[in-house]
Amino acid sequence: MTALQRLVPQTLLGRTFLLISLLISVSGATLFALFGLAEQEPRARQLAQLTVSIVNLTNAALVAADPAKRIALLRDLAESEGVHLYPVEPGDIVTPLPKTFFFKVMKEASTAQLGPRTRFASEVNGQSGIWVSFSIDADDDDDYWLMLPGEHAEGIIPWHWLGWGGASLSLALLVAWLIVSRVTRPLRALANAARELGRGRYPEPVSVKGASELRQVAEAFNRMSEDLKQIAAERTEVLAGISHDLRTPLARLRLESELSIADHDARNAVIADIEQMDAIIAQFLDYARGEGDEKAVDTDLNSLIEQVAGRHGRTATPPILTLGELPATLCVRQKALARAISNLLDNARKYGAEPITIATRRQGNDAVIDVIDSGTGVPESEIERLKRPFTRLQDARTDASGTGLGLAIVERIARLHGGRFELLNRAEGGLIARLRLPAG
Repeated sequence: MTALQRLVPQTLLGRTFLLISLLISVSGATLFALFGLAEQEPRARQLAQLTVSIVNLTNAALVAADPAKRIALLRDLAESEGVHLYPVEPGDIVTPLPKTFFFKVMKEASTAQLGPRTRFASEVNGQSGIWVSFSIDADDDDDYWLMLPGEHAEGIIPWHWLGWGGASLSLALLVAWLIVSRVTRPLRALANAARELGRGRYPEPVSVKGASELRQVAEAFNRMSEDLKQIAAERTEVLAGISHDLRTPLARLRLESELSIADHDARNAVIADIEQMDAIIAQFLDYARGEGDEKAVDTDLNSLIEQVAGRHGRTATPPILTLGELPATLCVRQKALARAISNLLDNARKYGAEPITIATRRQGNDAVIDVIDSGTGVPESEIERLKRPFTRLQDARTDASGTGLGLAIVERIARLHGGRFELLNRAEGGLIARLRLPAG
């Protein structure tokens, strides 16, 4: 991800508000620029009219005044109006006016009234201002420079307009935020509900309000959620009925075999087959039932693992426990998580090799549970496929007595807790079945 992509908001609310804010800001800046261009021409013509008036009044005053009093008149003009008059010298260093739209309009309007001989400058002999040349007498070849203060060319910043514009921009951004947040709020609720549904839970119906498109989406989602819930309930009911109907003749078969088969080995083989069939039926029911109805409670994860390992140790070699430091309690579904760890132990014992180790630790924001066996591992290309229902490998890890649902149940329980289930081959041989659960 580039630096620019990291700066861009990731949420729909943030991105939409950013786009609207940019649109409003660009529109405001464009209007401000257009206002600046629109007010330049009137201001330039006003300056031209002022220049023409001062030149004409100065010229008339000098012509009408007694030659002896002209110096005093020029001094008064300089003190009261900031207007200075200088004779044009051949060695004057003249800097032309800037070639901007403002001064172009000003020069054209002034020249139209003062005549084509009029010259303009922004600086003469290092002195800045608005310089205009004129002659006291049309027949006189002696020209003079009239200098106006440069402040006449400076625009007045309309602070009150800028204040109102800033207030309007802030109000527009606030309203945009309220509108965007109102539009995206139902989408956030829908995303949360979809996340819950993906974890195997059945969330409360999403509120149906807002725009017609949002209402349609919410209604469709609620119908889908209700249909899935009904399908799951019907599936569980059907499997429960099948389980009941199958377990009754299985119980009779077991009783009959114990009473009728005299050969000890044959009797035990038949009983083992019956128990295996009963275990398969139980696993189908576990998968169909799901775990979404169980409430999450604060749990000491290491203690839960010790209990599960203790139950497995009564019928087989107990697993080795390497329990690390975890949060004091985690909010988990105890029965579901115990079933997941038990399935991993069964899978390691059935398809792997001893010793089997259960290790826990905290890694970043996750609580990690590793069930490690010492078997041959699995091909890398088959790892993701093993997490699917009814999937088994056709190699050393395959056992015809399995249903292919054990790891699928673990995968679903991991997602139910907002975590992940990973299968990793060990470099020294064997497989790591890893559960990652949020520790926050």
